[in-house]
Amino acid sequence: MNRPASSDTILGMLADALSRMAAAVDRWAPPAVEVPDFAVAEAFVWNAAQKRLDPVPKVNRVEMMLLKGIDRMRDTLVENTERFAKGLPANNALLWGARGMGKSSLVKAVHASINAQTKNLKLIEIHREDIESLPILMNLLRGAKDRFIVFCDDLSFDGDDTSYKSLKAVLDGGIEGRPDNVILYATSNRRHLLAREMVENERSTAINPGEAVEEKVSLSDRFGLWLGFHRCSQDEFLAMVNGYIAHFKIPVEAEQLRREALEWATTRGSRSGRVAWQFVQDLAGRKGVMLGMTRRCKCPPIAKSCLPKHPRENSGPNTSRCRKVRCLRRKMARCS
Repeated sequence: MNRPASSDTILGMLADALSRMAAAVDRWAPPAVEVPDFAVAEAFVWNAAQKRLDPVPKVNRVEMMLLKGIDRMRDTLVENTERFAKGLPANNALLWGARGMGKSSLVKAVHASINAQTKNLKLIEIHREDIESLPILMNLLRGAKDRFIVFCDDLSFDGDDTSYKSLKAVLDGGIEGRPDNVILYATSNRRHLLAREMVENERSTAINPGEAVEEKVSLSDRFGLWLGFHRCSQDEFLAMVNGYIAHFKIPVEAEQLRREALEWATTRGSRSGRVAWQFVQDLAGRKGVMLGMTRRCKCPPIAKSCLPKHPRENSGPNTSRCRKVRCLRRKMARCS
């Protein structure tokens, strides 16, 4: 005859069952959004799958001084970003137009320029295919003390893509709206972010064509600042090339440079900042010039007897090299 289980045994079985159920629920629950340490980097990439921000150790950017032929757009975006960094009202910006004309480069260069002054401006890149997770990213940034440029490169929508509705709600129209410490910058080859055939198809198949087109075209209207980038002239293209040549000190005759640059643009079928950079890379390779490398110091080595008596500074293979440091090193050797 089986004895009835004691109350302690029953309670133990129930506790074990509840623990297994809780573990199963935890496995199925979505991972909690991890709040990053924004002090570790000046730029981050939004990882939508893991719902986290991955820091970018070094941003791939072009210096502002090298961006030629886009002076008006540059000044407008700098002014808008400066206002935002100071906590003043500013507009979301859509940079649209010809490919390779420096839209993305301008955003990154403006961020670097403003952040060098304010030290509180972070750049966050979100990929086009992750737009639907934008509300989650907004909630993550809402309570942070820093200010953020959320940047989406090559933003456009095709076919039956409905993810643009998430972007519309964040830009303007949602209950929560855009956080005060967040601004959105996007680049696109399309002024209205939609393919022309997509708009025409909506117009031809909808019961009310006007309403169907308005629904999708209204997305670009929610960017308060539109900056158009158009194909550059021959003079502007040559100015871009000359700017790179002077910056990297590539030895080449002016006439040869002009002839080869125009020939390169003709073979590519276009003139743009990207084409100019590709030509400079080719030319630098043929001339044996390294791009983006720090020039080696040619100052004479410093005698060890003149170095400050700090063991950590005096050790290692760089002891006899010229370095910009305090005390006697700064007096005895100056690097250009």
